Amino acid sequence: MSGGEQEQRNYYLGVDVGTGSVRAALVDQCGVLLAFADQPIMKWEPQFNHHEQSSEDIWAACCIVTKKVVRGIDLNRIRGLGFDATCSLVVLDKQFRPLPVNHEGDPHRNIIMWLDHRAVSQVQRINETKHRVLQYVGGVMSVEMQAPKLLWLKENLRETCWDKAGHFFDLPDFLSWKATGVTARSLCSLVCKWTYSAEKGWDDSFWKMIGLEDFVADNYSKIGNQVLPPGASLGNGLTQEAAKDLGLPAGIAVAASLIDAHAGGLGVIGADVKGHGLACEGQPVTSRLAIICGTSSCHMGISKDPIFVPGVWGPYFSAMVPGFWLNEGGQSVTGRLIDHMVQGHAAFPELQAKATASCQSVYAYLNSHLDLIKKAQSVGFLTVDLHVWPDFHGNRSPLADLTLKGMVTGLKLSQDLDDLAILYLATVQAIAFGTRFIIEAMEAAGHSITTLFLCGGLSKNPLFVQMHADITGMPVVLSQEVESVLVGAAILGACASGDFTSVQEAMARMSKVGKVVFPRREDKKLPEL
Repeated sequence: MSGGEQEQRNYYLGVDVGTGSVRAALVDQCGVLLAFADQPIMKWEPQFNHHEQSSEDIWAACCIVTKKVVRGIDLNRIRGLGFDATCSLVVLDKQFRPLPVNHEGDPHRNIIMWLDHRAVSQVQRINETKHRVLQYVGGVMSVEMQAPKLLWLKENLRETCWDKAGHFFDLPDFLSWKATGVTARSLCSLVCKWTYSAEKGWDDSFWKMIGLEDFVADNYSKIGNQVLPPGASLGNGLTQEAAKDLGLPAGIAVAASLIDAHAGGLGVIGADVKGHGLACEGQPVTSRLAIICGTSSCHMGISKDPIFVPGVWGPYFSAMVPGFWLNEGGQSVTGRLIDHMVQGHAAFPELQAKATASCQSVYAYLNSHLDLIKKAQSVGFLTVDLHVWPDFHGNRSPLADLTLKGMVTGLKLSQDLDDLAILYLATVQAIAFGTRFIIEAMEAAGHSITTLFLCGGLSKNPLFVQMHADITGMPVVLSQEVESVLVGAAILGACASGDFTSVQEAMARMSKVGKVVFPRREDKKLPEL
């Protein structure tokens, strides 16, 4: 590209708040990442199943990464900013100051994280109501959604938190408010995590039935009564104060946000697949399943008409791609489970030492070690006697049972590096079988899926990708840009800027196929689930 063409490029900023870090990227109008930065964020676990963060800490990290990625860039070329984040619950008082979500009364810890499971009794009571809104979350609400967490706060922290609260934000909406001063919520977060309907709005009877009639009384001002589709431009763009914090010019268009998994779906699902020999070429985008796999995994499938899948969240209208219904399957722990299994094994110190000596990550070393010990057979058959049930943090989909526990069967007395490698392989396979289980539930309900589109941290692991292809029997498409979640966030900024006429146009222009991994024939004869 010549210098003149370089100067004419428009740039968009994507900011992604994950479970353990904030990441930012500068992306051009073709979806190419030009700069990337990340910054760890703090997490607290004051007691088992209580997971908390700080909105002040997260915003400070957003400012650090944004300043890094725009260093040396002509700021006038930056046209739009998009945020995505985990669906964690942020609590502020009437003056927008943090409130404690903990028994210690520490207001700095004002976020109940998405993976927090404190509200078990609350979600059970909500599910016992069998209210009509539950049919839009697979029939059973998850403890990871916001209604049970809100009820827990009312019942447990009445004086220190609930009575003082002025604003309850989903984390992606907190970020867009912080950037623009606009309290409007994204349709994505409210539909997916708060029981809002894109067509009917809030259901008063639900909130009254579960004991949160407070929201009805104040016309939902605390949880959102102005709702915008993802990618819509908010207010007058970046405020002076936020612009100074982020190192950007005031007035840049800021988009209504997305949950992080939905940003990943947006970043991969619309890619042009011509010339790759895929069944989804020339087929509707509804034949594709986006899987965003990191700490947990989310399985995003879209349809023209609503499809009700037992145990799978949705159908949510326009929550990811405008005009399409979304079903969202998921596994509560995937990356976290692999870490847990590997790091807890007796041979982990030996693995660390050998991986460091060979300048590899522990997972790259394990993958090569599996190749060494596979002998004449396929790697996949090393686990013929070892099996993992992966629901160590309950089952999100399709069983929707948060009480389920994990299991390993086929253990021996030996604990050497071979055993660790095979346990790691069995865990990866278990996660892939979990994906297959979700796909089968979606297809039984009416979805027709032919191709998987993977993104997120685990999509960088070749073994994880190959096992998903082998066990589902479907090809896996990987994006040219590995950081597809950040591309999705940047797509939002591009839409807010007005440079694209629709989210679909921006998706088609800014997401590209990098690699396709096909199922291996030798592994096709797999047991029925």
